[in-house]
Amino acid sequence: MHRVLAERYPDAKCELDFTSPFQLLVATVLSAQTTDVRVNSVTPELFATWPEPADLAGADRTALEEVLRPVGFYRAKAASVQGLAARLVEVYRGQVPRRLEDLVTLPGVGRKTANVVRGDAFGLPGITVDTHVGRLSRRFGWTTHEDPVDVEDDLAALFPKSDWTPLSHRVIFHGRRTCHARRPACGACPLARDCPSYGAGETDPVKAATLVKPGQVLAGQG
Repeated sequence: MHRVLAERYPDAKCELDFTSPFQLLVATVLSAQTTDVRVNSVTPELFATWPEPADLAGADRTALEEVLRPVGFYRAKAASVQGLAARLVEVYRGQVPRRLEDLVTLPGVGRKTANVVRGDAFGLPGITVDTHVGRLSRRFGWTTHEDPVDVEDDLAALFPKSDWTPLSHRVIFHGRRTCHARRPACGACPLARDCPSYGAGETDPVKAATLVKPGQVLAGQG
């Protein structure tokens, strides 16, 4: 199934824009309960105004909240990113740590965010269990668990470490484009033959194709 996903999404990657571990860390915290597109719309101004952890730690909270307003929950997110920036300065000399154990001590950072940063900023193996990865892993029969840590453990036992980061991206792409939460496009899914949940959504190929979101090759077209 992973080989099929790799063929379907050869360019799967993190869809948040960033140029440094710090930028990815902040962007990932901001991405909670909103879209990557929305986050990418505010981060250019955010990092142009406060480019380094020390700058963000000392930012005027009202001005920061105004920049973050479009991403939703902007007051809480402003507190989180300013808090994590301050901790980076105070504890880690302004550098983003690589160890998961250190990353999860930062305000607003859980295992999901830590694994995103480890995998995409540092090239270290990490399984990112967001809503898509959790949902699809259960549909695929890879896990029966709901708790993200248990899902992460189950996937870690199934796949070699070298696959962890690309696997996460490919499953997320598939969840966003084809295997939707409410109406998966089963009839246009390349995993139809192997998926134990086939039939949970639209199985007619023509109707299913209309459910597939842009950004991929449709089944039967390459």
